[in-house]
Amino acid sequence: MTINAVDFASLLCSRLCHDLLSPVGALNNGLELLADEHDPDMRARCLELLSESAKASANKLKFFRLAFGAAGGFGETIDSREARAAIEGLFGDTHRVKLGWLVEDPSLPKSGIKVLLNLALIAGDALIRGGQLDVGAECVGKQMEIVVRADGPRIVLDNELRTALTGVGAVAAITPRAAAAYLVQSIVAEGKGSIQVSDPEDPVLLFGATLTVA
Repeated sequence: MTINAVDFASLLCSRLCHDLLSPVGALNNGLELLADEHDPDMRARCLELLSESAKASANKLKFFRLAFGAAGGFGETIDSREARAAIEGLFGDTHRVKLGWLVEDPSLPKSGIKVLLNLALIAGDALIRGGQLDVGAECVGKQMEIVVRADGPRIVLDNELRTALTGVGAVAAITPRAAAAYLVQSIVAEGKGSIQVSDPEDPVLLFGATLTVA
């Protein structure tokens, strides 16, 4: 399934707004509580919650700026440490997901970084009860290979995401939930690459992607 650029941009914006709604809403609620609270201990707790919500909001914005936007300047590559920091910021603060970073290249092509980040986002979200998220990537000549593995007590990958990733199967319409998966499939297709997704029956979730990079 194909969608036009404007509709796709709208889907990405909707996904971003959905993910920011919770921490920004918590900021608003915390400010309202702080305005009415006079107990020093409760005010200190409110400030603590405000700090946590502000940090979560900033981390999400940094991640989506790199995964969806034009972060990284005008160069063709991005420091791989930025990608690692973005994933750690998105999942690390809650300690729900533990990250295993298996990337040795100091920098990676922008297109590959976007594929890596969005696959990590999808895999991390699939870890309903938390778990281990391993991310690996390397460039061999003009070919980039990416592997993302998710392992935990409960893994759920919606069929809509699976179909949007692989491009195999019928989808009535791409929703904001599947925007990241559609972005991955589009970038990989443009790079004349391929995506592999483990079977639903497998005990772990495994993504593999290859694409040609400049």
